[in-house]
Amino acid sequence: MPAPAALLHHLLDQAAAHWPERPAVTSGRHTLTYRRLDTASRRLAAWLHAGGLRRGDRLVVCAPPSHAQPALVYAASRAGMAFCLLHEQVRGSRLEHVLDDSEPALLVTDDPEAAAAAQHRGIPTATTRDITTLIDTTTPDTAPAVTPDSRPPHPQPPPPLTVDPVCLIYTSGTTSLPKAVLTTHQQLAFCVDAIHTVLDYRPHDVVYSPLPLSFDYGLYQLFLATRAGAHTILGRPAETGPALLGSLVRTGATVLAAVPSVADTLARLLRRRTPAHPPPLRLLTNTGAAMPPATLHTLRSALPALRVQLMFGLTECKRATVMPPDGDLQRPGSSGRALPGTEVFVVDGQGRRRPPGEIGEIVVRGPNVMAGYWRRPDLTAQRFVREEGLLPQLHTGDYGWVDDEGFLYVDGRRDDIYKENGFRVSTTEVEAAARQVAGVDAAAVLPPAAGAPATLFTVGAAPPAEVLHGMREHIEEFKIPRRCRVLDALPLTGNGKVDRTALAAGTQEATGARTP
Repeated sequence: MPAPAALLHHLLDQAAAHWPERPAVTSGRHTLTYRRLDTASRRLAAWLHAGGLRRGDRLVVCAPPSHAQPALVYAASRAGMAFCLLHEQVRGSRLEHVLDDSEPALLVTDDPEAAAAAQHRGIPTATTRDITTLIDTTTPDTAPAVTPDSRPPHPQPPPPLTVDPVCLIYTSGTTSLPKAVLTTHQQLAFCVDAIHTVLDYRPHDVVYSPLPLSFDYGLYQLFLATRAGAHTILGRPAETGPALLGSLVRTGATVLAAVPSVADTLARLLRRRTPAHPPPLRLLTNTGAAMPPATLHTLRSALPALRVQLMFGLTECKRATVMPPDGDLQRPGSSGRALPGTEVFVVDGQGRRRPPGEIGEIVVRGPNVMAGYWRRPDLTAQRFVREEGLLPQLHTGDYGWVDDEGFLYVDGRRDDIYKENGFRVSTTEVEAAARQVAGVDAAAVLPPAAGAPATLFTVGAAPPAEVLHGMREHIEEFKIPRRCRVLDALPLTGNGKVDRTALAAGTQEATGARTP
């Protein structure tokens, strides 16, 4: 078993040395072995360096998922660059914000409008086809074997330091524009090794991930699989619906990285029909939102060999707690214990630790706490609180309590962030996107509750369908609420704030529409 990595690309170096011919990653019809992925990442790193990109530069990728993206991620690591993977639905003002904020040295995109926005800012661009052409020139017959003492003859840039940035992940916040969480090599390497210790991915696992690589939960499936020598299947959005069960069977998936909506889809499909040869799933993981017990009951009944590990985490610390396999059966409602080498506790309004059983703000302390927010020192100081002489501790904004044995129970949030299908969404950014649609005078979002999805309320002449459609120009589609209702006016509290209790009670007449 490979030793813990110091730099991100060391994960791939070790996998290529131990399991060169084992499949590493599959996207659609394309599969790269660890040897080919290693060679492709070196070729791309040399190409980036030859193009003038240097240590500390940023690489932004905004394109549909493909086998090129894992190669680019490891190439950026080799070149000392910080990569940023955006969901392919990021466009318009959202993309322009990222370009202005991160100031990348290169944008990889297949969208002509995104390329034009980059070129307007003097940012070079490349397409996925450009990248795959470089990758596919290395064939199995011509790629040299990889051994610990022999590497492909591509001139490599100087290696980064462990404290250098390696990743920027843009996440929802309490403003209308997303902020980027900054991760260093040593933080990423620690998280991968600590999570691997408790999840125990295995060399012959097939890890099916229907989650985008722009979502850190999806991205870390690639790293965890590389750490174990496992095979990552990059699923596509269309495969999270009726095609999910067939995809799991076809790929021989043994591990499913799920959020509640994915698990619920699989449960519904299995209730309708259990295939003669069900998928050989041995492990299901979940984070992002609480998993309904009824869904897990259905999955366990249909797949007796399945084990479940529930987790709690944020982009700012990747994973905070992980349950032991099937630990939810003994401790319903718990999200598990802190990762090895880290600490999770709760504090009161003055930052004082609260005893077991008492609710407070959840705080994470350890090497899994990221470096902070890119170019946001004010917000970094608020969330990444540094005690004198100690590493910063993350004040998560989530509330809950810890029992006598260190198991965490999450109670909810106290700000405008909510979870929809496992993704963090900000009411502020959704409302800001709605207000940019012509014919919308005011907007308010009612977060999900009691199993009901988030609902957008607007005031103005724009009908619901036009509002939801128009928001696609300003925010990612997966963040747009599925329901929109038009009101004559938003109910207000005595302080002039939106009265969300009145919205929830349905005190206003409204017409409704689902996302077209």
